[in-house]
Amino acid sequence: MNSPENIPLQADLADHGGCANSEPFALRVLGDSMEPEFKDGSIIIIDSAAAVKSGCYVLAMVNEEYIFRQLIIEGDHYELRALNKGYEPIEVTGIDAIRGVIVQRSGTRRKDHKHYD
Repeated sequence: MNSPENIPLQADLADHGGCANSEPFALRVLGDSMEPEFKDGSIIIIDSAAAVKSGCYVLAMVNEEYIFRQLIIEGDHYELRALNKGYEPIEVTGIDAIRGVIVQRSGTRRKDHKHYD
């Protein structure tokens, strides 16, 4: 059995952009909720097959909308937090809301590129 610290992600994204479940895909960050780490307009690479763990950045489905946040797992409590303190945390019931883990940030300059584990 997997601990909540390192849970394999099973997400179905086949109906979004024609990517297979295990293929990474890219999205553009909109807004300032994840600043200063992820600026508006940054490109993020999402891996739908990556392991989910507390502290990782995720793409989640909340109220039938996709949202990009940091996942915090404390015991059996799951919360999506924005890095910008102006946004309220969002509670989720578990990893079933997670659609992918952000594994890379790209930008227009090499200094803007970063990989996440």
